Order: sequence, then C-alpha cells, then structure tokens
Amino acid sequence: MSLLSPAADPSALRDYAHDWAVVDVETSGLVARRDRVLSVAVVTLGPDGEQTDEFSTLLDPGCDPGPVHVHGLTAERLRGAPDFGRVAARIGAMVRDRVLVAHNAQFDYDFLAHEFARAGARLPVARRLCTLALNRRVDPPTEDLRLGTLAAHYGVRQERAHDALDDARVLAGVLRGSLREAARLELPLPFVPCPPRQDPQFAPRTPKTPCAYRNPGRAEPGGPLVQGMKIALTGETRTARAELERRANEAGLNVMTSVSRHTSALVTNDSSSASGKARRARAEGVPVLDEATFVRLLADVRPGTRHERGRSAEGVIPSPAGPAEPRDPAPSRPAGQATAPVRETPAGRPEPAPSGPARPARRVAPDLPLSGRRVLVLGGTHPEAVAARRRITELGGAAAINLSASVTDVVLLEGGARDRRMKRITALAYPTHDAAWLDAPVVAPLSGPGGGPAAPLVLPRGGVVDLPQPSGPACGVPWTVTASWAQRTPCEIDVVAFVVDEDEQVCFDEDFVFYGAPENPGGTVRLHSDGPTEQTIGVGLAALPPSARKVVVAAALDGSAVFGDVGAIHISSGPGTSAAPLVQATLDAATTERTLILAELYRRGPLWRLRTVGQGYDEGLDALARRYGVDVAD
Repeated sequence: MSLLSPAADPSALRDYAHDWAVVDVETSGLVARRDRVLSVAVVTLGPDGEQTDEFSTLLDPGCDPGPVHVHGLTAERLRGAPDFGRVAARIGAMVRDRVLVAHNAQFDYDFLAHEFARAGARLPVARRLCTLALNRRVDPPTEDLRLGTLAAHYGVRQERAHDALDDARVLAGVLRGSLREAARLELPLPFVPCPPRQDPQFAPRTPKTPCAYRNPGRAEPGGPLVQGMKIALTGETRTARAELERRANEAGLNVMTSVSRHTSALVTNDSSSASGKARRARAEGVPVLDEATFVRLLADVRPGTRHERGRSAEGVIPSPAGPAEPRDPAPSRPAGQATAPVRETPAGRPEPAPSGPARPARRVAPDLPLSGRRVLVLGGTHPEAVAARRRITELGGAAAINLSASVTDVVLLEGGARDRRMKRITALAYPTHDAAWLDAPVVAPLSGPGGGPAAPLVLPRGGVVDLPQPSGPACGVPWTVTASWAQRTPCEIDVVAFVVDEDEQVCFDEDFVFYGAPENPGGTVRLHSDGPTEQTIGVGLAALPPSARKVVVAAALDGSAVFGDVGAIHISSGPGTSAAPLVQATLDAATTERTLILAELYRRGPLWRLRTVGQGYDEGLDALARRYGVDVAD
C-alpha cells in the first residue's frame, strides 16, 4: 500500500518520504537491561510507503519467557530457535540507513540495542520515529492510541495481536495512515536521534534498599541514634566507608550522600573540614559526630516509626518537623473529580514563587460554552496569550499549543494572522475568531463520528485530582505524565523526576531521573523520550516503597533560555503510554524561570493524587536537584 491516495499530491509528501524499518519485539519482561527479546520482526518500506522486505524469527533467550499469557511464547516453542547473535547481522542490515519505527519506539529500540550489545555489536540506527508520539501530534478521534485502535481508525486489518510479524505489518499500515494525516496538517515528524545505548552511563546500578523508618529528626547531644535518622559521612575514616554504611543501614539508619536541613547527623573525624557536606552541616546547624562516637551509638540504635501506606487515611499526616499531627482527613472523591489546590509544603521549606496566580480546580460543567472544544491561540504578547488560554479554561475548553486534528477553533490575537500555520488552518477551514470572541463565544455544534475519546478533565494550575486505584493486572501499568511544547521551540528542554520522602528529599541520588539516568535503579520511575517536543515520566505507583511520598516532575532549560521564551507547556496524564489521558493542563505563566515544577504525584491516605503545579525557579537544574537532596558536584 502506497503513502499516496488517488487524490494525493505527491509533492506534499516529500517531507514525509524516508526509508523506514518498522520493527516489533516480544519480550520476557519490561526492563531492557534485565529481560530478553523472544521474537523480532522487521518490515522495510521505501519512501513511497511500499514494502520492500520483511523478516521475522523466534529467539531462544536462554531464560524464562515471562508472561506467556500475553505473548503465547512458551519455553517449548522457543527451544531450538536461534539466539540473537545468529540473526543480529540480518537485522542490522535491514535497519541500517533507515529510520527505525515502532509503537512506543524507545521500548523496542532499547531492547534491540541491549541485544546487539550482548552480541558484541552496535545497533546501526541513527534516528527513530515513534508512532505513539506521531499520533499524539496528529491527535486522531480515537478512544486511545493502542495499536489495535489505530489500526481500526486507519483501516488496517489486524489478525494476530502480539505476534511480532503481524504487529509489524499492522504498524506499517498505521505508519502510512499517520504520515498522510501529518502531511494534511503539515506537522513536523518527531524524529529522535539515537546515541549508543550501551554507554557506561546507562549501566544498571544495584538499588539501595529504601529505609523502612520515618526520619525522627536530629540527633540530640549525648542522646541515642533512632532508626530512620538521616546520616551523612565525610572525610577519611578508620573503618572502611562501605563497612560503616553497611552497619548503619542494617541498624535502620538512612545513609545519605548529601547534607540538608533534614540531616540528623554528620559523621566526620575533622570538625573543621572544608568539604561541601561539612560546610552545609555548619550552615544548617546539623549535629556532628566523630567516628568513635558514631560506632559506639551504632551498638544501641533505638526503635523508630515505620513508614506505612495509607496512614494518613486514618486522620494522621506525617510531619517532618516532629511527631505526626492529627488532621481532618480529606473527603474521598471519585477518580476524575478535581479538588481545590492543596499546599502541603513541609514546615520550614520555602515555597518557590508561583509563576502567576493559582486557580482552584473544578469539574467542567457540560453546559459551559467551550466544553469539549480545543482552542488554539496564535499571536499576541506572552501575557495576552496567557490570559486568553486562561479564559478558554474558564469557559470549559482545553487550550491547545499545537495544531492537530482535535483543534476545533483558533483565536487570533495581534499578529496571529501572520503565523506560519495560518495557511494550513485556512485550507482546512478551521473556525477562526478574534480576541473579543472569548468574552461571549458563540460556537457551532461539534460535528464528526461518535465514539471518540472522552474529553480529559482540564485542570488549571494548582488543580488536584484523585487517581483511580488500579487492581489486578492494572497494578503493573505505570501512571504517566507527559509534557509537550510548541513544535518549533528552538531550545532544549529536559523533563526530570525526583522520588522524595516526607522531607521532600531523595533517599539516594539515583532517585533523580533524567536523560543521563533515564530510570531509577528499582525501575519504578522511567523517562521516555520519543519526540523532540515531548517527554514522558512513567511511575509504577503500586511498586514504590512506602518511604516514597511524592514524585516531582519538573522541566529545565539549558543555557540562557527562559520559559518565557518557550511559552506554554501542555501536561497530560493517564494510565500507560497508549491509553487516553484522563487529565490535562496548560501551564503558561512562566517568564524568567529556567526550571519549572510541572506536576506532583503524591500519597494521600490510600490514594495517589496528581497536582498540576506550574511553580518556577530562576536557578538551573543543578540547584533544583540540590533542593531535593541530590549530591551534585560543584
């Protein structure tokens, strides 16, 4: 099947014509460093979309095949199949000099890259295209973005789901349909460069066991150590550092790599040390213990209070400043219903100045004028565009930041008519309005086939929503927070995450997830980068330890750029990477900030909640990381 329909103009597709290698893998698990590929299929397409070759094979991974109920590949079926090393050359030849295409491409790419590394070779791919990321740009009227759903939408026949070859053939058809729609909308393709993934910086680390006890506060002069105390060490020690850390961990202490105002004690044999930890301890008034005293106190560490899931549901909220304090429990709300903003900043921790006023979250009434509509604002000054998007939200609509198939209306502020997208908007006959339209919008009824996705709940900055409580197989599905921005944004934006405790501090540096370390050692938080203008944080909420009270999702800029240059950041959130989002927000009040807290996932009793934040700092990512207790070298 060609990319071209009978009525298509071939010249309109020249920016979308490439040599493609469509791949699909079935795997024994979800972690590329640990799990193995069980079957692989590659279908190659020419620039015209016509198939040029295909290859598929089962593989004997030499390990347990994992979830047979998903892929149907038992150890008996795989026995006698080749190992990956025997087919690596064939696969390499098919993907070389082509764009690798997959549905959730980072997953397939990482698994192939690790298999090539095990075979002593390098995956010869320079860039990839994710059909999930592409369809998030296109935004078709489908219930979700799963492969089967998109296949039905684009008229592609699917015969055997989770069969690698059939999935690759189906995906080739989905790619053709997606490229035609991208060309119709003149959307740039979300190519991602592919550096070698077997670089040492991606080597797995053995996860530290999170401390089971809550931090009781600082050590008292002459008093005992208590389980849960945060201990840092600096300088030379007579006992090997690793041995001291092992004994402290076994006693129930929480050994940290950095010092903050939440540190219970610093262990050092040089009270006048000029190390960064010692300087910070003196500045914060953290007690200092010498090694001999610390070793003596390790012999009699007093019992602490364990972290407990759901404790706050019984009316008790942990307080980092001391014992738990009674509070009125929050009323239970069904998933999808928003609450007013909740500020639960630990005592003594300064809040960043918010980028614009917070607005309470609310459920969108179906009779609001813009309910169910997606409105794109073009032109105007930064404050004017911010005000227009805020007004759209007040009227029940969603504020778009990019042109897509789901846009229903366009508002033109001063200079908006000169936007490069206006030619396409005019050709597609999108309704356009001036700024006065937002005072009392009059809209035509939405047209189109039924059965489209339910509109996500629109949250303003500071809005809070309870997340559904998963059960059964859904417990293993990560909750995702996706950030996207204008497709022509000139500066680099990095989305990061911090897994923090009740003190809003990471338990160890590896709970800072960023491009250089795209998952924490336990694999519970991952960064997915399958588009130059969108990144996703996936969080296995059910697998997080009780000590993890919150996951903070932030964005940072390199160099001298500020978020006022970037404009709006769109947030969408839901279960899994291909499910329809349940929540969305547009955060666009930032001006001089270089780092921006986008959202927080946090525990509230037995529930997890999502809060859209939109608070910014003028400082860079290194300073933000230090705020959360990450040890960043000066």
